[in-house]
Amino acid sequence: MATAAAAIMAKAQQDVIGHFMSSNAVSPESAVTFEPSRRPQRSMFERMQREGVIVAADNDRWFIDIPRYHERAKTRRKRVLGVLGAVIVAAAGVALLGWRR
Repeated sequence: MATAAAAIMAKAQQDVIGHFMSSNAVSPESAVTFEPSRRPQRSMFERMQREGVIVAADNDRWFIDIPRYHERAKTRRKRVLGVLGAVIVAAAGVALLGWRR
């Protein structure tokens, strides 16, 4: 179930980012409107607003702060690699303990 939820949110993020990137909405001058078509898109859009990735312009238009987007992606990548490393170390420890018995 958690894997399905993660896949749904990843698709929502791809949809939201794709909307702005395909419109080249990367500055206040090129900002566009966005109306999420599904709940996961709305949730991801709101999360990206809170994180400063999606920024408001005038007239209910939005754009992507590209440096912030890259910073967020880098942080997420580091977090995933850290968790993956911890899982590998834990699995190796379990394997070694099981081997000694």
